[in-house]
Amino acid sequence: MSNTVTLTDNRTGKSYEFPIIDGTLGPSAIDITTLYRQVGMFTYDNGYTSTASCKSDITFIDGEEGILKHRGYSIEYLAENKIFLDVVYLLLYKKLPTTQELMTFRKELKTRSFINEKMLKLFDAFPDRAHPMAVLQACIATLSTYYSREMDFNDPNESMELAIRIIAKMPTLAAFYYRHTMGYPLIYPDLDRGFTENFLYMMRSFPHSYVDLRPIEVKALDSVLMLHADHEQNASTTTVRTVGSTHSHPYACISAGIGALWGHAHGGANESVVRQLEMIGSVDNVDKYIKKAKDKDDPFRLMGFGHRVYKNYDPRAKVLKKMRSKLIDELDIDTNLIRIANRIEEIVLQDDYFVSRHLYPNVDFNSGLILKALNIPTDMFAVIFTIGRTPGWISQWMEMREHAPMKIVRPRQIYVGPKSGEEDDRKTQIELKVK
Repeated sequence: MSNTVTLTDNRTGKSYEFPIIDGTLGPSAIDITTLYRQVGMFTYDNGYTSTASCKSDITFIDGEEGILKHRGYSIEYLAENKIFLDVVYLLLYKKLPTTQELMTFRKELKTRSFINEKMLKLFDAFPDRAHPMAVLQACIATLSTYYSREMDFNDPNESMELAIRIIAKMPTLAAFYYRHTMGYPLIYPDLDRGFTENFLYMMRSFPHSYVDLRPIEVKALDSVLMLHADHEQNASTTTVRTVGSTHSHPYACISAGIGALWGHAHGGANESVVRQLEMIGSVDNVDKYIKKAKDKDDPFRLMGFGHRVYKNYDPRAKVLKKMRSKLIDELDIDTNLIRIANRIEEIVLQDDYFVSRHLYPNVDFNSGLILKALNIPTDMFAVIFTIGRTPGWISQWMEMREHAPMKIVRPRQIYVGPKSGEEDDRKTQIELKVK
């Protein structure tokens, strides 16, 4: 049996055969690389809902079953047994680290976490209320000027050096800008602290004072970072790969990814969740907003429910829900936002309107509440997402470089504009002469 698909043009009766590409998991794909040459037509797939843009061995998602795997390891297993840096190592090196490898990796990240002091002047160029994502995007683009284009990006060792460097510096840049906007003195990375703990330390500490970082807080933030590490070919990852296909500097690719992630439909979603909870204001108002969400004529939509890919429960949301409960219990938090969120979640999980539409809580619903409980400013939520996603982006960039031949991404379009403008212009000129 031929491993192909036959496409028939019913207008002419002519048929064309295209090969099928099989992966190790998930749906197969029809290779339509030669479609235009054979048929003289394009495919149209608005939003790329049925289009595989690459082959990858990094992340697998089964949206129907609610499955997420990184290099074969389920997200549930990783969340239960590993830390964020284990997953970062897995994405970069294609295997989980041994104890010694993790220690060496952690040490290298620490030593590379400092930034060139000249970059601090960049912060002064922005307005006081500039969004942190705009600043971070500019900082990462600027970082490319410190690490020359003369580097050989095709050399795996140099690519890995670039990857480790940007993963290490991203939390420092984020924490430094936050403290700059608050007028606080900068707190430099502490080489005696772990990756996630160091970020909280740089955010909260003050010179010559003790900062109390409870283990549950570090674990909660570590879980948030891990669960955002990579998520297949989403909008920002596709942006990184698209810019990378032009042979741009990898940090320019990451900067472009930050721009895509910033959007409220992507990385800004957990910020939108919290702002919506604040807008609802009280548990007494929840039923009113649930009714608005179910009204097809009302533009209001509940943030933090449903997912473009997952038609089952988002596996990351399950992990974070447990962590959210544990964090709230250990810190003894009982806020109005949490009560509102709990009431909304209780209704949505039982109401057939939401259940039948697969509108389950997603990762943004729970991560926003966890970050709020950790006293992370709301406009820093997407920045936390960026810190977590950077290892995935740079791993995707490295994988793209490995897969030859690397072709520049160049989608086509269906043109629906005027067939000819010249005739209209001639008519206009004639009318002007007559007048």
